[in-house]
Amino acid sequence: MSSVTEQQDGQIRRGDAGRPDGKAIRVQSQHIGLHQARYVREEISTALRALLMTPLMTSAHPDFTAVRRHSETLREWFARETGWILNVERDCARLFKRPADLLDSTRGFPDYDRRRYILFCLACAVLERADPQITLRVLGDRLLAFAAEPSLNAFGFSFTLQTHHERRELVAVCRHLLDIGVLVRVAGEEEGFVHHISETSEHLHDALYDIQRRVLAGILAAVRGPSTWAAEEAPRDVEQRLQSLTAEHVPDSDDGRRTATRRDLSRRLLDDPVVYTDSLDPVTRAYFLNQRGPMGARLAEAAGLVPEQRAEGLALADETGTLTDLSMPAEGTEAHVTLLVAEHLAGTLRDGGEPEHQISTEVDITNFIERARERYGRYWRKSAREPGTQRELARIALERLRKLRLISMSTNGVRPLPAISRFAVGQAEIREAGTARKSAGQQDHDAQ
Repeated sequence: MSSVTEQQDGQIRRGDAGRPDGKAIRVQSQHIGLHQARYVREEISTALRALLMTPLMTSAHPDFTAVRRHSETLREWFARETGWILNVERDCARLFKRPADLLDSTRGFPDYDRRRYILFCLACAVLERADPQITLRVLGDRLLAFAAEPSLNAFGFSFTLQTHHERRELVAVCRHLLDIGVLVRVAGEEEGFVHHISETSEHLHDALYDIQRRVLAGILAAVRGPSTWAAEEAPRDVEQRLQSLTAEHVPDSDDGRRTATRRDLSRRLLDDPVVYTDSLDPVTRAYFLNQRGPMGARLAEAAGLVPEQRAEGLALADETGTLTDLSMPAEGTEAHVTLLVAEHLAGTLRDGGEPEHQISTEVDITNFIERARERYGRYWRKSAREPGTQRELARIALERLRKLRLISMSTNGVRPLPAISRFAVGQAEIREAGTARKSAGQQDHDAQ
């Protein structure tokens, strides 16, 4: 009788002579192959998610190795699904993301206004012309020369580095350049520069940086460089400039227009919290209603997301909460207040009625937060419990909800949008511990 021994899945069976069974070897090879294929898919998904969150990535990023390893697969996927170009080099990667809505005011660097964006661009222009290393003081001095351009002064922009506030602005820009990898600090620190402006060597406070040329070259995600226009031909207003910088060629054919529409929707689904059907133009809406099922499933599978399809639109939700710039729910006083306001507004949407009855004013939200503070204030930080802070809390909460596409704001007031309904909850029933145990025991008795 054969002495074949049956082992667990994936192990080798042996026959009379102790030789491996050929069928078992094939089964084991297939088992290992399935594990390897699943690992590769998961690694590609991780790299894809990392690029969506960090489109300008340096080698210091924990997922950079995976991005390099699967660069060809990722490059083909982004080109096919979104039309975004992926460039991967030895020490950095750049996904040239371009949003579907160029005028979306909820995007941008945190705590940046137009003035700081100008400083950021001027700093990049200085670094482009600088040696491989530069000090903070030299960067500031050279930036002053660019800031003195009459064209900037004509728009009311001025920068002198003479005040504490201006030096703080320059340091904020430098620290942002450090965060995204354009600069690497070699020596010194920035805080002393903010508080001391003395030119004498004994009071010199400075920092020395290495400039990462490849990362700097990937800052601008434009189809056409701004310097390619002659001065007299350059677009005048912001909208025209953005359109001119990012305009992409679309073949004049039905297939070319369908591809452009599909890519536009893919960009929205991957980059926006939710896509509402009524926000699309008629042509895009018709394509979306016909294709949103397979499109959402395809994008969600590649990026590790969950498609949530409703009559009002489609969202690709991230159950881990990591693929977002703004999480909800989250920790902290502002996040808690935002969640309370979302629940409050979801209630007005749930109650229905006439559209004008669903619109709240900022004063309504401020009054609601004041009432909520009486109940939940003990969980908030001390400064948020001070009288008069409810107006600032209301402003922060509404801005967060607007960025998440959960509300729209206009001169008429605040209108809840359909996706906010996921935060609508019923009234909680609070029971004493003894009562809950007694009730559970009664249910067990009744079930016997």
